[in-house]
Amino acid sequence: MKKLYKMLLISGLFSLTITGCKKKPEVDKSNPFFTDYNTTFDVPPFEKIMAKHYMPAFEKGMTDGRVEIEKLAKSKSTPTFINTIEAFDNTGDLLSKVSYVFFAQASANTNDSLQKIEMDISPVLSGYRDEILLNAELFKKIKSVYENQAEFNLNPEQTFLLENLYKGFVRNGANLNKQDQDTLKVLNKKLSVLTVKFSQNVLAETNNYKQYVNKEDLTGLPESVIANAAETAKASGQEGKWAFTTQRPSIFPFLQYSGIRNLRKQLYDAYTNRSNNGNEFDNNKILAEVVKLRAERAKLLGYKTHSNIVLEPRMAKVPENVFKLLDNLWGKAIPVAKNEVTEMQKIIDKEGGKFKLEPSDWWYYAEKLRKAKFDLNDSELRPYFKLDNVRDGAFTVANKLFGITFTPIAGLPRPHPDAQPFEVKEADGSHLGVLYMDFYPRESKQQGAWCGSYRSFHIVDNKGVTPVVTVVFNFTRPSGDLPALLSVEEASTLYHEFGHALDGLFNKSTYNETNIAWDFVELPSQLMEHWATEPEVLNMYAKHYKTNEPIPAELVRKIKNSGYFNQGFETVEYLAASLLDMKYHTLEAPVNIDVQNFENEYFTIIGLIPEIISRYRSTYFLHIAGGYDSGYYSYIWAAVLDNDAFEAFKEKGIFDQATATSFRKNILEKNGTMDAMQMFVNFRGREPVIEPLLKNRGLLQSTPL
Repeated sequence: MKKLYKMLLISGLFSLTITGCKKKPEVDKSNPFFTDYNTTFDVPPFEKIMAKHYMPAFEKGMTDGRVEIEKLAKSKSTPTFINTIEAFDNTGDLLSKVSYVFFAQASANTNDSLQKIEMDISPVLSGYRDEILLNAELFKKIKSVYENQAEFNLNPEQTFLLENLYKGFVRNGANLNKQDQDTLKVLNKKLSVLTVKFSQNVLAETNNYKQYVNKEDLTGLPESVIANAAETAKASGQEGKWAFTTQRPSIFPFLQYSGIRNLRKQLYDAYTNRSNNGNEFDNNKILAEVVKLRAERAKLLGYKTHSNIVLEPRMAKVPENVFKLLDNLWGKAIPVAKNEVTEMQKIIDKEGGKFKLEPSDWWYYAEKLRKAKFDLNDSELRPYFKLDNVRDGAFTVANKLFGITFTPIAGLPRPHPDAQPFEVKEADGSHLGVLYMDFYPRESKQQGAWCGSYRSFHIVDNKGVTPVVTVVFNFTRPSGDLPALLSVEEASTLYHEFGHALDGLFNKSTYNETNIAWDFVELPSQLMEHWATEPEVLNMYAKHYKTNEPIPAELVRKIKNSGYFNQGFETVEYLAASLLDMKYHTLEAPVNIDVQNFENEYFTIIGLIPEIISRYRSTYFLHIAGGYDSGYYSYIWAAVLDNDAFEAFKEKGIFDQATATSFRKNILEKNGTMDAMQMFVNFRGREPVIEPLLKNRGLLQSTPL
């Protein structure tokens, strides 16, 4: 089964589903999914793909898949790795083809038509997924190969594939009786619809809110922020005013620089109450039902909790190991965050403020504190982080590490006019893949940043088919003569998603299915972040957008010196969300919760200080509705790995070729084809240690704050 849909199918990362589809669809040659793409590098012909093409392609993909699965399941041949596991791996070509395009577009360029299709197709795909995972004849053959694998002389990659395939079927109900399987199907369909609705509600709430201000309310805001606010207001029919939204490029600069406290609070409250307003986009009951159904499904499958199912194939293995790491870091981060509160309260008191620091004040006073302690402010840095320069800096880093190059491609079909396509070539000039970069926010795009694929590396007739990868962001647009200028944090985000892209571009799995441990998946991305602020790298790409002068050595020194700054806050707000995710998904059935009460009571129990709100509150916590359920901890788990891995580069030089080659060969090319810990050991020579993470976050007692 082809890589994308196989991932959705076996991992259950996305519960995407619909019903029916009994009628055999007719083949329409005008549908781009039913013919070869016939484009440069065989990328999807986006300009030809319309909403009306998706459902017929989904339907035919499932029809074709049913034929393939039935042939495999009813085969009279004795099951072997080749005629069963490899044959199964090669099913689902059309369904994967349309799924790649549809779900990427539904996230980055949606509209009313696509949202309706997403709601309709989700329960159907869920039903189809269950048809396969609960196919008794198919599972019997897979089980036979699994139990007799010693006979087949399998190599390590084949053994890893077989084990994950078999256990994936078991985790998805293959061993249940018929009655329980029918119950499981109902639960899966309900969850598929609820999680789609949850995400669509957050997008609607984010798009619906605008805070209009007058000219006198703009004092202190950077020029680029003001210009974009004017354009937002104009686009909304309010020319002459300035509009701020709950999109990250709009809200956080306002919180950081606006001296008008009540406006900061108004905007921040809108952000933290998304889908918690008792309207048609409210997610409280939806999330409560999702948690309830996941707990019921876990019990049905014979697991203690939903987390136990999710973590079984990951590095953490069990919830106790996740809580052990999170609780350890929580105990170290809370005192640091409290110290930050004390320092900011001193500034408030010194200025004559008659109030205590509140969550909506944090960014404003943290910026003042950074200025006081390090003589550094974000507006001073942004002119040196022109988006094009940051992008090209990431390209240069990849070139120096791996020898690859990135060349713009004129005339290539684009998933959106904003998307920038690049051909990626090996050092010898051979084609490695295609990379799209989509930088700016729009109402058709979900919040945040992510990496996806329109095609993953796979092998056809013993020949590798190259990947088509996309990275998606929400950075401030250029405005007039002013280019897009990033914060240091946004520059790190670009490097982060670029690291995911390298993982996709370098993958060399033999089979369509890969089994990436979800708490390992952030290692390549978070490792790449380290280069973003290395002095040697800053000197390559951080140039003033007006003068092209390189960033002054004094600013580089200040960036480095401020590395520990605000780490208490950043760690605590992240850990709060991670712990909340785990708490929801370690509830044992039966579950019946009030989301707001549950969230508030839990944060009180763990001692979240009142000056900090969780990075994601429950009703807009998209990660736990879209594949990171019991998985948001993965970023900090992977942070242990990436900080330790970067030490390997620092020991020999951050562009050491032998270390880069080892990382590519042992991790990027192998990711998803062998045990995650073994991959790390093959690269590092030992298992990871936590000390580099604690040191780099200022969480060691000996680390100066």
